[in-house]
Amino acid sequence: MRTKAVLFFLLLLPVYVVNGQDDKREYLKKVLNNLEQIKSATYKVEGEVWNPGDTIPSSIRKYMVKEFDNPADSTIGASFVNLGTDDGKEFQFGYNGEVRVLVNHAVKEIKIDNFTTRPLPVRPLSPPFFNYCKNIVRYALETEDSIATTLEDCGDYFHFKLVINENTQVEFFGKAYHMPPPPFYVEPTSIYELWIHKSNGLPYKKRRAMSHDISVETCCNVEINKETIDRFDVFDYVPQGYETKKYDYGVPSRNMAANLTGKKAPEWTLNDIKESPVSLSDLKSQVILVNITGIGCGACQASIPFLKELKRKYQEEDFELVAIESWSRMHSLQNYAKRKELNYMFLDGDDKVIEDYRTGGAAPYFFILDKERIIRKVIRGYGTGKTVRGEKRCVSKFGRSENI
Repeated sequence: MRTKAVLFFLLLLPVYVVNGQDDKREYLKKVLNNLEQIKSATYKVEGEVWNPGDTIPSSIRKYMVKEFDNPADSTIGASFVNLGTDDGKEFQFGYNGEVRVLVNHAVKEIKIDNFTTRPLPVRPLSPPFFNYCKNIVRYALETEDSIATTLEDCGDYFHFKLVINENTQVEFFGKAYHMPPPPFYVEPTSIYELWIHKSNGLPYKKRRAMSHDISVETCCNVEINKETIDRFDVFDYVPQGYETKKYDYGVPSRNMAANLTGKKAPEWTLNDIKESPVSLSDLKSQVILVNITGIGCGACQASIPFLKELKRKYQEEDFELVAIESWSRMHSLQNYAKRKELNYMFLDGDDKVIEDYRTGGAAPYFFILDKERIIRKVIRGYGTGKTVRGEKRCVSKFGRSENI
C-alpha cells in the first residue's frame, strides 16, 4: 500500500524538476541547445518600453519579425526584418549581416547603414528575439563576470533571472558587450529575465532592465524552421520608389538647434503635470531657461540637482525655468516629477516641439530666452564645468552672459 502511495506521489511531480545550481545549469544548457536548433523563425511581438518606477508602459508596439540564424555574421549572428505592424505589411527596418536598412514612410525615404560612418566595436542594433535570448543564456553559462541567477518553477513555465553586477552596464549586440562608462551613471546593474515554456523549452518573453529604461518583448504565433536564409534578401521587403540615402547617425541634427540663436523662440502650448495647458506666451519673466529633456537620459537626470538649485536660488528674480519632456508622455512625467521632487515647471512635449527646436530627439538641450523671447544661447548636453559656470550672470546680467 505504501509503495502505491509513493508511486502516486511521484506521478504528480512536474515533468521538469530544477533544484540547485547543477540542475539549473543543465536545464539552461538544454534551453541553449533548443535555441541553437532554430535556423529561422517568424513570429509576432508585443514590445513595451517602461520608465523606471512606472506602473504602466510608456509605449506599446506590435509587429512581426522574420529571423534567420546567420553564422557568417560574426557580430550579431542573425539576419532579420522587422515588419512594423503585427500584420506584417509595413517594413520598418532590417539587417542582412552587412548593412542595416531603415525606412521613413512619412517622407518615403530609405537609409542604409554600413556601420562605417561612425566606427564602433559593436553594431548598435537590437538583435531579434531568439538570437537575443540565445546570447543571454550562453553568457549566463560561460561568463566569468560577477553575476547572480535564479530559475523559478512557475507551473507551465520557468522564470529565469540574470543579474549582472559589473561596474558598467552589459548589453547584447549579439555577444555580450560591456558598455563604456557614460559621464553620468545612475546605476550600472544590468538585469535580464526570460520566461520559458515548459512544453518546448523555448523562451517566449524577455525583459531587459537598466537604470535608464526597461523593455519587454513577448512573442507568439511562432513558426520555426519554415524558411531558409539563402532565400532571404532584406531589400525584398523595402518599398519601391523610396529615395535611398546613407544613414548619418544624426550628425546634422547636432548643429541644427544652434542655428536658432538670435531668432524668436518657437511658440508652444503644452500640458503641465496637472494636465493644465501652459503657453510660452503665458510666461512673463524677463529670462526663461527652456530645458528640453528626456526621462531615462543620464545627463538629463544628472542636471536635475543643478536645475533645482538654480530655481531655488533665483526664485525671487525675474526668471522662469521650464523643462519639456521629449521622450515620454504624461503618466511617466507625473511619476518622474514626484520621484525627483522637481520644483520647476515640467511640461509634456510633443513632436512639434522637437521639430521646431531642432533637437532631433536628443537631450538635454538648454535654450536661454530674453524678455523678447529671442533665443540668446543654445547649449547641447550637460556638464558641470560649462553648465554651472556663469549661472548668476545668466539671470542677473543676461545680456552679457556667455554661459548658462
